[in-house]
Amino acid sequence: METQTEVLTNLYTCLANHDYEGMEKCYHPDATFRDIGFTLEKRTPIRAMWHLISETDLRASFKIVDGEGSPSTVDLIDEYTFPPTGKRVRNPIRSVFEFKEGLIFKHRDFCDTRQWCIDAWGPLLGLLFWLLPFLQRALTMSQYHSWVKRHSEYAKPNPKNAAS
Repeated sequence: METQTEVLTNLYTCLANHDYEGMEKCYHPDATFRDIGFTLEKRTPIRAMWHLISETDLRASFKIVDGEGSPSTVDLIDEYTFPPTGKRVRNPIRSVFEFKEGLIFKHRDFCDTRQWCIDAWGPLLGLLFWLLPFLQRALTMSQYHSWVKRHSEYAKPNPKNAAS
């Protein structure tokens, strides 16, 4: 069994390598993920998010602050082009984890939301999204759901077809 530090190292090494399949293996089946844009439950939706992100020009670097604690913490720096605006973003993140059965059970990312909004959207829209965070979350989740619909591997099984 891997230590928490090994799981976190694997998670972020896979992120840096755009390996969403490897990232999925780090999460418990009932895991949750939350950041300024995403609120996800279960491993498959989390995998879909990482798959979406892996299609970008993301560069990630990380430092494990406390891999064996409860909660565990990692400092991450993401650098990427924000697709809706084409703006470059450098986003320092504090990731906080809880584990269950040796896998990530809860994953929460925290960043300077105001700075991220301004960097990603520009000064005017950025301040609007910062002041009204539900707009940013709604837009992110809408884009996520649209992306998922275009990727059949994330389609929910139809109960009517399950018996056939």
